[in-house]
Amino acid sequence: MKTTDFSKYISDFITRHLINEKGASPNTIAAYRDTFVLLLNFIQDTKRIKVEKLTLEKITKTTITEFLDWIQKERKCSNSTRNNRLAAIHSFYRYLQLERLDYLHECQKILSIRFKKIKKENINYLTIDGMKLLLQQPDTSSFKGRRDLALLSLMYDSGARVQEIIDLSPSMLQLNKPATIRIIGKGNKVRLVPMLDAQTDILKSYLKENRLNESFANRYPLFFNSRKEKLTRAGINFIVQKYAEKARAENGTIIPDRVSCHSLRHSKAMHLLQAGVNLVYIRDILGHVSIQTTEIYARADSKQKREALEKAYVNVNPDEKPIWIKDENLISWLKRF
Repeated sequence: MKTTDFSKYISDFITRHLINEKGASPNTIAAYRDTFVLLLNFIQDTKRIKVEKLTLEKITKTTITEFLDWIQKERKCSNSTRNNRLAAIHSFYRYLQLERLDYLHECQKILSIRFKKIKKENINYLTIDGMKLLLQQPDTSSFKGRRDLALLSLMYDSGARVQEIIDLSPSMLQLNKPATIRIIGKGNKVRLVPMLDAQTDILKSYLKENRLNESFANRYPLFFNSRKEKLTRAGINFIVQKYAEKARAENGTIIPDRVSCHSLRHSKAMHLLQAGVNLVYIRDILGHVSIQTTEIYARADSKQKREALEKAYVNVNPDEKPIWIKDENLISWLKRF
């Protein structure tokens, strides 16, 4: 069967360019691959073009925008997911415009497709009391309960992303003092995160029970399912939701309506900030590239403090508004001060 130019370039992009030239992580490669699988399915189903007959000229800017609309309408994807798919497509066409100068114009038209704005939501995190309640939910008399406690407590204590937790193996733990965990983050960047004694005690028991502290198990998944396979994102999310619901039933006032895997990471960051830990150290623990990303926690905490102060003022003197609210001209008020 004769190969098409699209199959040639997409294969080269995935198997050579991303790995050898960009140094992309396996997770990035998998995400890009999934994007093009979706695109191919869309073209086959809606355009009635078979994959083996698909050429570059049949994929236009209109095709891509229709695909992006399709994943939002038919697959109910958010703006964030849409932007992730578009980022993968942009990456391919940036590569392609250097490989096929005769196709440069269409590449640039596709690269002109804009990302959608994403509404900034409030950081969803648990208070310290909320985290304590959540970690009290697993039944430690059962194997799964002990595994889930080790999982949830490590997710919180390390502030790791869910994929980083999935990719952990026993060899990445150093449980002798000073205890640390080696986390491989975005772009294959490695960071060492210190662990507290309470966390290492839980992990030591978990490793011993599952014989993960023996040399032959060094590369095994740290957390696994009944088939001894790595837990998936969906699997970990199910565990988090399960115990969040139980905790909420026990005390709904300290458990947010929405609790996700990322909420545990947010919770760790906020608790570190509230304890007076420098933003630079929080950035390094979370694996942020820029301190500006970490500053969202400082801004969120400032908002919480402001709201608390406003509530306190109303409670003290509910019938009086502050003077700066009564006088709309702030400059005049300052001059009289």
